[in-house]
This record gives sequence, C-alpha cells and structure tokens, in this order.
Amino acid sequence: MMSRPIILGIVGDSAAGKTTLTRGIAQVLGPENVTIICTDDYHRYDRVQRAEIGITALHPDCNYLDIMQQHLSLLRTGQSILKPVYSHKTGTFEPPHYIKPSKFVIIEGLLGYSTRAARDAYDVKVYLAPPEDLRAQWKVKRDTQKRGYTPEQVLAELEKREPDSEQYIRPQRQWSDIVISFYPPEGEQDETNGHLNVRLVLRPTIPHPDFTSIIQSTNGSSDSAIRLGLDRDMGKPVDVLEVDGHATLEQVNKLEHIICSDMPHLKSICDRESNPELGKVAGTTGETLQSYPLALTQLIITYHMLKATQIHL
Repeated sequence: MMSRPIILGIVGDSAAGKTTLTRGIAQVLGPENVTIICTDDYHRYDRVQRAEIGITALHPDCNYLDIMQQHLSLLRTGQSILKPVYSHKTGTFEPPHYIKPSKFVIIEGLLGYSTRAARDAYDVKVYLAPPEDLRAQWKVKRDTQKRGYTPEQVLAELEKREPDSEQYIRPQRQWSDIVISFYPPEGEQDETNGHLNVRLVLRPTIPHPDFTSIIQSTNGSSDSAIRLGLDRDMGKPVDVLEVDGHATLEQVNKLEHIICSDMPHLKSICDRESNPELGKVAGTTGETLQSYPLALTQLIITYHMLKATQIHL
C-alpha cells in the first residue's frame, strides 16, 4: 500500500489553461482516484474587499499562503483537510469542504510554488506559460462567457494585474519540472485552441521518457512536426520537445509508444477509447476539438505521476 498520495502542481497565470490540462489528466488517472484543489480557495479577501483595498488576487498578501502550505503538508502525509471555498461565480466565500486525499492530488492555481515548504510537497511541478496575447484572448473568452464580465473589464483587469504577474507569478517558472507553452503556428495568429503547437521544457529535475529516437527518426529536421532539442531556460540547460498542432495521429502515436513502452503494465493510459477526454478542448464556438499536442502533454504528466507511485510504493 502507498503511504501517501502523489501530488502534482499546475501553476500559471489566470486563464493560462490550468483547468483544461487538469481535467484531461484526471480523466486518464480516473476521476475516482484524483482530488483536485484550486489554490484560489485560499484568497484572503473576496472580490468586493479586493476592489476596496486595491489589491489583486495575484498578490501574496491577498492569499493565506501559510494555510495553503500547511494543507499541502497534511495532504502529502495522507491527512484530511478542511479546505476553504471561493466562488468565482459570486466572488464570495462558501462553507469549507472536508477533503480526504485520493491516490492522486492535483493542486492548480496562481501561487502554488511561492514558498519553499509548499514546493517541497509536490512530486511533479508543472508551469504553464502561453504567450501573453494568447492568454489574454483565453481570459476574455472565459470571463465574458462564465463570469459575467465585459471584454473591456477583462482587459482593464489584465492591465491592473500585470505588475503582480511579473513580480509574483512568472518567477515561479524556475521551480517547475516541466514548462508548457501552447502557441499558434506561424501565420495562424487567430488560432486559439485545436491546432496550437506546444513547446515542453523538460528540466533534468525528474527523469523524463527517453525521446532520443525522435531525433534519430527525423534527423533533427526543423520542419518535422515533432522536434527534440537542447536549449537553456532561465539560464539552465534543458531538453525541449515541440509538437505541432498539425502533427498526424501516426506521428503522435510514435511518441505515445515511447511513453507507454517505458511502463508496459500501464498501457491503458495510452488507450484513446478508454480515455476519450484526452486532448479534448473547447473550440471558439463551443464545439469540442481534438488537440494531439494537448493529449501528449497530458500523457507525459500522467506518466510522471505514475512513475512517482512506483518510487513511493
């Protein structure tokens, strides 16, 4: 029996795609095996209070980071917590929820890596870093459709939050094991979902699947739909895996085979029929699109979570 849950962190700015990524990973692992916690629940002030004080939700002083940190430590040892609840719909707090951790715990939010003790609680740390203009489009779409704002209000809020984003959110990138950047293909700047490319920065802080056969099969060709190379991120050497949104299922299957062959007893994670949500994303008019780069990203993160269970058995 495992002595504690495996904890995944997904950190990124508002509307960076955290919930979409989380949903697919939870589907693969089995919703009954996953506890999802959003760190927005640890806000210190509600929406009206923030406006009165003149503080944004991104500022550490606007969040009970000490309680978040304490709860993470408890969850890591398999203990239950009484979690606060913040409603984005109303901008107010609701009664707390009693949370008993499942086999896997996904912590997603703005400031998940902001303290050393919090960072120590995770087995796998992911940071989402889409281009800022794409994130702005996503935020306008989400906040107008789901939270009752006008586009002008959303853009004004983005501008107000920018200093805090720069000072408190983006620096957390340095603590991640994987940095994920979805971006539109060249010449397709209007593309916001289904055919986005992905760039995965794979830091040597955790052992990644051996993707070197990709280089051999493509001869390092820059026009291949899947590319692996060396780069530096925040001054440190990293591997970079890029997958184009127009990659074919055949090309993607080769990559999935590498991930799954490393874990032969867990091939079910690569079975698309049993994981229909893998790589699914909402289109601009609400239709459901299939994104192979998103599916691969979700699979790689799932791979790391399953690997962590083996380490801690």
